Order: sequence, then structure tokens, then C-alpha cells
Amino acid sequence: MDDAVLMFDTGAATHVGNVRERNEDNFLVRPEAGVWSVADGMGGHHAGDLASKTVVDALQVIEKAKSAQHLLEQCESSVIEANTRLRQIGLERGGITIGTTVAVLLVYGKDYACLWSGDSRIYRIRDSKIEQMSRDHTEAEELVAEGLLSREDMRNWPWRNVITRAIGVNDQPELDMINGELKDGDTFVICSDGLTAHVGDEEILDQVENGTSQQACDRLIALTLQRGAVDNVTVVVVRYQPSRTTAATALSSVSG
Repeated sequence: MDDAVLMFDTGAATHVGNVRERNEDNFLVRPEAGVWSVADGMGGHHAGDLASKTVVDALQVIEKAKSAQHLLEQCESSVIEANTRLRQIGLERGGITIGTTVAVLLVYGKDYACLWSGDSRIYRIRDSKIEQMSRDHTEAEELVAEGLLSREDMRNWPWRNVITRAIGVNDQPELDMINGELKDGDTFVICSDGLTAHVGDEEILDQVENGTSQQACDRLIALTLQRGAVDNVTVVVVRYQPSRTTAATALSSVSG
């Protein structure tokens, strides 16, 4: 097995939820290429499921990179391609808007980058502490940043889910990025807002800290469903564990 695959314990799960009839979320898990992603088709727009699938399909063709910069360039190119395709589809359907959020984790060696557009999130758990790496592209988040709305008031603000960025909405997609270096045990949670509408950050931490990444995903989906799941919900959990690769290599050497 590829060392890149062994280096990560990855889990993924998605559910239509308790209210919606169609799942407009899509996700991508490609540890061999160092790419994980969640996309959430925009509610209220046409063909949200097509939009999220278009972005995920574009990211699916990323090849194993030669460098961190090469991986980043492939990702950005894929998003631009998906954005162009969605704009074309919208024009072919009478000028409608077909959009989707996207959150992407890229890893090359010990370097990682989080890229996003919209309100699908990326968290990092390190040393038993959870940190939101992405910053929601929403009107509410902008008002909080400007000091015009408090975090507490934002929870009950009627337009808190109005997003300000998405793939397919404008001629040129806008992605934010944060990057850094991995530490052994770092765990990333990539999710659609269907999760964070019902489950708090510390609760996410509690569910992810114990068991495998897949068990964490399954528990988070179950918790969301218990609390109403008014939207589609998707979770991808990625745990970096290079020590497992070292142990597997050593075992292979002994067996050989």
C-alpha cells in the first residue's frame, strides 16, 4: 500500500438529513494524492447537487504532485475549471445561478493547506484542542468582523446563512487559504454547515478524539440526525499519523 495512504486515517460520511429530499453535498477522499474535500450545493439555487459534484469531479483528476506548490496549482486550476463549467451550465439554462461552497485540505509531505469558499468548514484538532481554520464567507461573519454583530447575536440573526462567496457565482472564483506544517496526530475535520448548525466545536472535538476517523464521522452524523438535521450533512475526518507508516515499513522489512 502507498505510504501516503498509510500515513492517514480517513473517514467520511454524508446524509440527506431529516428534512431535505435530495442530498446536495459531495465529498472527496484521495489520500494517495493528498486531497480531501467537501462541497455543499447552494440551497435555494438550481441544481445544487450538480454544482457540488462538478467541483468534486474537477478535484478528482488532481495527480500525485511533485511539490506542495504543484499540488496547490493543480487545486486552483481545478476550481477555476469547475467555476467556468458551472457558469456555462447556468447560461445554457437561461442565465440561472448554479453555485456551491467548497472546503479543501491539501497535504504534501509535512506541508498542509486549507482552501475554502463559502461556509463549509475546516477544523484542526491538535493537542486535544480544536481550532476553526477556515472563516465563513457569510454576511453574518462579516458583520462580526466589523464589530456590528456579536457572536451570541449571530446565532439568532435571520440571515446568518447568507453566503458571500461560492464557486459558480462569479466569473472568477475566490478562495481563501491558510497553510502550515503538520504535527504527528493532527486531525482535520472538513464539513458542510449541516453539521455545524447542530453540533458545537467542543462537541466535534469530543466525538473525534476517540476511536477511528470513520467512527467519528458516523457519530457526528448520528448526533446531527438526533438534533433535527434540517439540512444535508457531510463530514470528512483526516488524522495524520506518520508513526503508523514507520511501523508498517518496519514490519514489512521483518516479514521480508
